[in-house]
Amino acid sequence: MAIRRCAIWSSSWGCVSAATLALGVWNSPEAFARQAAGQAGTSARTAAPAQIDIAATQLPDAIAELAREARVSIGTDGPLPPLHTRPIHGRLSIGAALARLLAGSGYRAVQVGGTAWRIERAPAAPPVIPRPVVAEAPPETVEGKPIIVTATKQPLELSTVPAAVSVVSGDAIGHDDPHRSSGTVAAQVDGLALTALGPGRNRMFLRGVADSAFGGESQSTVAVVLDEARLTYAAPDPDIRLVDMDRVEVLKGPQGSLYGTGALGGIYHMVSHPADLDSMSLSLTGGGSIANHGEMGYSGSAVANLPVLPGTAALRFVGYVAQEPGWVDTGTRKDGNTTHVSGGRVLLGVEPVDGWRLDVTGLGQWTESSDSRYVYAPRSYSRDAQLAEPHDNDLTHLAGRLTGKLSGIDVMLATAMTWHDVDDTLDATVGADDFGLADPRLLLDTRSYRTWDSELRLRWHLAGADWLTGLSHLDARQSLDTTLQGAAGESLLVDQDHRDSHDTAAYFNVTVPLGTRFSLDGGARLFASSIREKRRLDSGIVTQQQDKSGVTPSLALSWRPRTGRLLYVRYGSAFRQGGTMIDSNGAVETLKGDELASVEAGWREELAGGARIDLGAWYSRWDDVQSDVLEDNGLITTATAGDARILGVEGSVAVPVARTWHVELGGNLTDAQLTRNALGYRLDDRRLPVVPRYTVRGDLRHDFTLGSLAAWARLGLRYVGPARMSFDPDLDRPMGDYLESTAELHVSHGAWQVALTAQNLLGDKGNVFAFGNALRYRTMPQFTPQGPATVFLSASLAM
Repeated sequence: MAIRRCAIWSSSWGCVSAATLALGVWNSPEAFARQAAGQAGTSARTAAPAQIDIAATQLPDAIAELAREARVSIGTDGPLPPLHTRPIHGRLSIGAALARLLAGSGYRAVQVGGTAWRIERAPAAPPVIPRPVVAEAPPETVEGKPIIVTATKQPLELSTVPAAVSVVSGDAIGHDDPHRSSGTVAAQVDGLALTALGPGRNRMFLRGVADSAFGGESQSTVAVVLDEARLTYAAPDPDIRLVDMDRVEVLKGPQGSLYGTGALGGIYHMVSHPADLDSMSLSLTGGGSIANHGEMGYSGSAVANLPVLPGTAALRFVGYVAQEPGWVDTGTRKDGNTTHVSGGRVLLGVEPVDGWRLDVTGLGQWTESSDSRYVYAPRSYSRDAQLAEPHDNDLTHLAGRLTGKLSGIDVMLATAMTWHDVDDTLDATVGADDFGLADPRLLLDTRSYRTWDSELRLRWHLAGADWLTGLSHLDARQSLDTTLQGAAGESLLVDQDHRDSHDTAAYFNVTVPLGTRFSLDGGARLFASSIREKRRLDSGIVTQQQDKSGVTPSLALSWRPRTGRLLYVRYGSAFRQGGTMIDSNGAVETLKGDELASVEAGWREELAGGARIDLGAWYSRWDDVQSDVLEDNGLITTATAGDARILGVEGSVAVPVARTWHVELGGNLTDAQLTRNALGYRLDDRRLPVVPRYTVRGDLRHDFTLGSLAAWARLGLRYVGPARMSFDPDLDRPMGDYLESTAELHVSHGAWQVALTAQNLLGDKGNVFAFGNALRYRTMPQFTPQGPATVFLSASLAM
């Protein structure tokens, strides 16, 4: 366990290190008692219950962490033995927390001041005298640490949010493991689906709101957000590695009232650890991996926190690198689809005056894949010889955020700029004949995205209601250049497009209590949106512009019959600006934007002992669905598919068993269908693409000890049901229907931790995605098998 702050706090004596406490050389018991007695007369603090969150560790470290969290002073009568302690989570008095930590150790805690305790050897127990058996009161229920959600643009406890939200903690995403990314989150969040072209190339969908598996120019249906800034607009998922992330929040359903254009399916929100102004820390992680059918890989990360002016300013540095094994053989080229990822963040935190804080973040990530991962035969890891198809995805991001309080109003001002470049190369020796270039070899698809996102947000309490208002402006620029290269070095520009999007809005949200158990939550966003597009045609450059203004409302009614239980009904809506398509005559046609409205009902419950239940059902209506479609020449354009409706149910249950076991089950069922066909051809199957009909997952975790070592093991299984590729019957291919499996073992001792992880234990080769090369897609089947069984071993040190 990493102690990131002082182990002992006292208004009189300042800070004493955890190492000093563990060695027992801080002070003699008599001196400690004299100092504590002096403090007791002046301290206004009492031993009131406090929120305690201590992981399983050794006794000296646990005592030091308790002192830090509760901000009390704890002295020892000599060094404490390195006994293993059980984790503590909940609101406890200091005395109760100490009693739990010291149970069975031969030591006891004695309070010697208002905020001071001394640990000493317990006296020998007196002889046991039989007593009549009497009924005892049930033990006090210990409340779990509340989960805070900020994707709602205001900090709310998960148990009070009247909307479908999934939160994946830092523990569940591996903290400093650079292999963990959005795929790790999707495996734990019901309703979140990804395509499988490869790292940095996938599209993300939520709750069945899926327009196409093909990566065209239409705006994403899920907004990817880091802290308070949107990273993407129309780009694929950048696959940001989750090193030093506190948690990932997935806000499901249309979020137009808060986030505006493009949030049809929901929000994927990453929350990073800010710079800590008070403590210096360093953590290092390194490891290696090997695939059953593939090569070896490696990974490493470093996280350092450095107070520049303690209590006022600090820097936090995050760096990581990973070489992920390839496992697809192409001709004589073995394991060709190796992926290299490197990235880092620099965070500056400054509190110039009490109550105000400035955070500045710089982020960069560079992803390079040496080849694609599709094959031409099911359940195979090889394909015939062809040209390599590398992929690059480079993202840089700069953000600033100022927060504070002004006359009782919480103020947040944020602005961010993101530069995102995506380059794809396809083998064009098959399927590019229609472009008229002799002996075509490669198709180069180069895309650049620029997103500038700014927002002013105010939050306050007035007349018994909680208010949230804001102003926002977003500029998004995207450009596409598609070039065909021939064997003799000649090139031909086959597609070029440039699109500028602007969105300016004012929004509000208000929560009004209706008595003691009901509350009404309503909001709306008034927006003005525009798109200006320049597209190159054979006849020349054509410019199109369209403007749209309107309002996207939301409304929720929630009922809390008791603490920990929430039932709600919510209505939400969102809008996506229309793009353009090239019709059969080669002319540019402007598309109407699509709109989505959804009604959902949910039940969220927190039970005694830490059990949780989360159930939900929804109905969505999606008008004028924009879908990226594959043309006969292998290029991708956008068309209006028609109208759709989506029905779904999902749920999860988490249950602790016998204190050291934890079981979690989850799943969802989605029925997404076109109700109006505007594609111009007959559809025998009206299901929306990509999204599986159902998923089921299970997770079993066990916490235990190995002598003086703290350990935990986890086994996870997830079945992904059948899905389809495309509306077009000529392009539709089945996929899905496969099982994912993961096993983990983590062992820690003091500042060290060793982790062993295995993926795809069963060696399944299910078809996760039926697409790879657009030029070849009409003439031959394509399959993307699951990655082979892979084992990761890593060690980390926290200081």
